[in-house]
Amino acid sequence: MIKKFIAWLLPYMPKKLVWIFSRRYIAGEKIEDAIKVAKELNNNGIKVTIDLLGEYITRLEEAEENRKAYIDIIERITAEGIDGNFSVKPSMFGLLLDKEVCYQNLRDVVKKAAEKNNFVRIDMEDSSCVDREFELFRKLKAEFPGHVGIVVQAYLRRTLDDLHNLLDLHNEQYPLNYRLCKGIYVEPASIAFKGYQEVRDHFVEDLDFMLKNGIYAGIATHDKYLVQKAFELIEKYNVPRNRYEFQMLYGVTPELRNSIVKEGHTMRVYVPFGKHWFGYSTRRLKENPNMVWHIIKALFYRG
Repeated sequence: MIKKFIAWLLPYMPKKLVWIFSRRYIAGEKIEDAIKVAKELNNNGIKVTIDLLGEYITRLEEAEENRKAYIDIIERITAEGIDGNFSVKPSMFGLLLDKEVCYQNLRDVVKKAAEKNNFVRIDMEDSSCVDREFELFRKLKAEFPGHVGIVVQAYLRRTLDDLHNLLDLHNEQYPLNYRLCKGIYVEPASIAFKGYQEVRDHFVEDLDFMLKNGIYAGIATHDKYLVQKAFELIEKYNVPRNRYEFQMLYGVTPELRNSIVKEGHTMRVYVPFGKHWFGYSTRRLKENPNMVWHIIKALFYRG
């Protein structure tokens, strides 16, 4: 109850107070902030994926603004020579307003990335978006086979079936490229696993399927247990180091992140930025009040 109360109260707190913890996990409001963070990470042997904050828009004019913003971001990040790619949320391109408009907006972004020999990752959102986001992925993968990937969430009961169903898109030249995460959105037990170890077990099951089938895996976790399980599967299937990477959020478990880098594994950090950082921070807390204690701890301990 205390966690839920704090999560509920946070949107009404002064922005300066919320920024005290948010700054550990968000690069800043401007592209220059993201570039600075990205270069620092690159200098430490870490790749990045750049994410402009903003989702669940209410007007198609916002979708057009986001399309233009991402094209500018791709131009700028490329010009700066940053070793990184891009993450996008379809809802900020109009997914829940007009599916075709969303597709055209995303296509323009992926096309720009492909012209720069880069890559766009479609973030997976809540269960209301999943089918539509896989449909978008199928269309974009057909046209830009080496330049687009998607996220799958281990806690959804459907995920292993989805992995099977998408195998027709997989080939040696252009392998499927997934980011596998546990999942953060609050979903009913009918469609999502709820037990802590249960979600872990399905994460391992999904990762096993990916590595066994030669799918490129972005192993997105801050869980030491899952990192160790990933190491075991990589060894089991003798996976080349250019066919997987570990992924983490900016500012989260830097000691674990650095230990993985020291072992010679590819690491990519998710770097969010933008003027909508306040809504992003407070919305995430409402979706998952369990984050409250992690945030409170982050005020005093970085690790």
